[in-house]
Amino acid sequence: MPISQVLFRRVNALMLAAGIAVLAAIVGTSLWLTAATERNFTEVVAVREVRSAVADLMSLVQDAESGQRGYLLTRDDRYLAPYLAASEQIDEALSRLRRADDVVPGIEAGVERLIAAMQRKLAELARTVDLGEAGDFEGALAVVREDAGRQAMDEVREDYAAILAGAEALLQSSIERQQVAGAQLRWVTIGGALVIFAMAAAATWTILAYTRELSAARGELEVLNRGLEERVAERTDALVKANEEIQRFAYIVTHDLRAPLVNIMGFTSELESTFKPVKAFIDASAPADDRAAAEAREALDVDVPEAIGFIRSSTRKMDGLINAILKISREGSRTLRPEPVDLGALLEGAASAVHHQASAEGGGITIESKAGRIVSDRLSLDQILGNLLDNAIKYRSPDRPIQISVRSQRERSGWVRIEVEDNGRGIAAGDHERIFELFRRSGTQNTQGEGIGLAHVRTMARNLGGDIGVRSELGRGTTFVLSLPPDLAAVKRSAAS
Repeated sequence: MPISQVLFRRVNALMLAAGIAVLAAIVGTSLWLTAATERNFTEVVAVREVRSAVADLMSLVQDAESGQRGYLLTRDDRYLAPYLAASEQIDEALSRLRRADDVVPGIEAGVERLIAAMQRKLAELARTVDLGEAGDFEGALAVVREDAGRQAMDEVREDYAAILAGAEALLQSSIERQQVAGAQLRWVTIGGALVIFAMAAAATWTILAYTRELSAARGELEVLNRGLEERVAERTDALVKANEEIQRFAYIVTHDLRAPLVNIMGFTSELESTFKPVKAFIDASAPADDRAAAEAREALDVDVPEAIGFIRSSTRKMDGLINAILKISREGSRTLRPEPVDLGALLEGAASAVHHQASAEGGGITIESKAGRIVSDRLSLDQILGNLLDNAIKYRSPDRPIQISVRSQRERSGWVRIEVEDNGRGIAAGDHERIFELFRRSGTQNTQGEGIGLAHVRTMARNLGGDIGVRSELGRGTTFVLSLPPDLAAVKRSAAS
């Protein structure tokens, strides 16, 4: 049965609509699965924070108990040092545990029981120490013999074990959900590949059949109009090229998550250009009053650009999310390489990389390094400083030239503090912690970004054994404060032991 122009247009329009629908489904499902991956990642981080907070709190209570026992047994004030040191940190440790507990579901009751038992134990410790300091050591020992403190400590240990078990269960659940999401993504990709391959085969058959008919009619058309033969040949060539593009497109879903996305983005551009010869063919061959031709033109001029625009915006968002998660994941698993680093030279190098941007409108960067050399991972430090300096320039105030000051100094404890201060537009007080969260940004969103830079910086800082904080006021500028241990190798040895 010959393929008419109307049938050819309808078949190709149907294939186009189906292809766009499949692409949109793949992109939408991939975005949903990527969001699920982000949620699982956040839950894993929260569970690790709960475990760390509980372990730190348990260690403080044990230190306090050890100090109390030594003091009551020896009556020597020197043994009170562990007790006093732990007592000063208990409140902050409790607050940290409550903050971590707020974002981990299902362990609230266990945490409250643990805190209540710890408070009873701490009250018993404080009572005995107070009696000892008053000289009533016999009274203090009598309180110990009442056995309330031991019972409270037993409850603390039981609750501690229960919380760790619950956290481990949540961690395992997150891992299982991640595995399920990965399997679903694989099947979505395979299913999409099969559907697109079937559509490509059908489109190929239609195009080839129509091309054969055009070739057969070429002899007749040559008699009527040589110019028309040339145009038919051009259309035939365009259809063959479109067929080749469709065949190549069938392979994009054979790759992993990133490969299908990249191919989808590339194919979208190719698909857009493919419609130009189709539209030219319709304009040249269909009468002006042909209703089907008018509908096809409207689809090519309105529906197709709108659909392609949606696909492009969705793939860009998905690519940004995938890049962010992969970047955080890679940084978390990268092996750190401690080596001697001259902080002065490192700061000078980081500043020189952005000096031309800072000085473009009369601004500048000043360096003041008093920390000397430390042992750390050079690549991580380069990335941290590069991110902070890039942010300072990106979020400059439009009212004044950018001025950046980078300072480093060594604290009494031996740790190193690096400050990056700017006179930019500043950050609202309510966003001081929010800016370190993944995919979170603050203030007016008039610059490009995915909200991953500072989250990446905090991850790297903590991998180096340190941390980063911020001081800022809207309209007055921002200061990021990076704290680092002087010897990363020593930190790694301590963690390993």
